[in-house]
Amino acid sequence: MALIHIRSFRSVLIAKEAVRAGQRTFSAGAGKAKKGSKGAASDAPKASILSKEVKSTTVVGANILKDGTDPKVLPDSEYPNWLWHLLDKRPALSELRRKNIETLPYEDLKRFVKLDNRARIKENNSMKAKN
Repeated sequence: MALIHIRSFRSVLIAKEAVRAGQRTFSAGAGKAKKGSKGAASDAPKASILSKEVKSTTVVGANILKDGTDPKVLPDSEYPNWLWHLLDKRPALSELRRKNIETLPYEDLKRFVKLDNRARIKENNSMKAKN
């Protein structure tokens, strides 16, 4: 069993060396500026060249087309309702297990089944690894 782990460890080390060979490196002293040098001012964030009006009316950087322009920001009523609930907190598996399954809303029930199946698969895999 230990031999298997050593072989897999060797393959990871070989893979890391292969990745490291393609990596660009810099000299140690080139990136450091001395205290009080004039180069320290260049590290400060640069002011945006876009006006506040353009920033508030367009989605800057959302254009993916070569000849396209950035899309305009629409009023909230123009977007679908589901968009406003994407960042809502959803209950964890432990919280769903404490609730009565028969009274859960459909979305929470779907989430419970998915998370419960995932937890059972993890548990089965860890039991197989121990044996």
